[in-house]
Amino acid sequence: MTGPGAEISEAKGRKAAMRALMALAVFLGLAAFIFVLSPPARYDWAKAIHVVAVISWMAGMLYLPRLFVYHCDAEPGSVQADTFVVMERRLLKVIMLPAMIVSWAVGLWLAWTGAFFLEIWFIGKLVAVLIMSWAHGYLAKSARLFAEGRNDKPARHWRIVNEVPTIAMIAAVILVIVKPF
Repeated sequence: MTGPGAEISEAKGRKAAMRALMALAVFLGLAAFIFVLSPPARYDWAKAIHVVAVISWMAGMLYLPRLFVYHCDAEPGSVQADTFVVMERRLLKVIMLPAMIVSWAVGLWLAWTGAFFLEIWFIGKLVAVLIMSWAHGYLAKSARLFAEGRNDKPARHWRIVNEVPTIAMIAAVILVIVKPF
């Protein structure tokens, strides 16, 4: 997209990115503050941060395939397709990627602190999180292909792909809360 509309869109994009960076800075500041707390309080705060990060990551993982469903109907190169490309890129870079990084970093710290690495339930959870991470990578690659106008998958494919992170997340939650093994 070129012209005045593109300049306005870019300005809005920069403003949105700045707000997201400010939110991330506050979040990281809070995370740094946690480490001056006593160990029990630190662990509970880390769990809270982990849950918030996973919720944010999953929100993106559930929304991005829905955007792809609608993107499939847009004419390549159209204003609508260009809008989807911007939305998909921002969702990935501003929400999903930082949320995934925080989820992994804090989750590994929690597992280390709780000595869960040899627990069977934790190994199952780790497998579920690896599946979610694979899905994240697949969605990121697919967003790049959409941006290049090279998507060859129908909307039905994206409706099915939308279920993969959902099933992995359900498994992870059950394994962590119920600890059936």
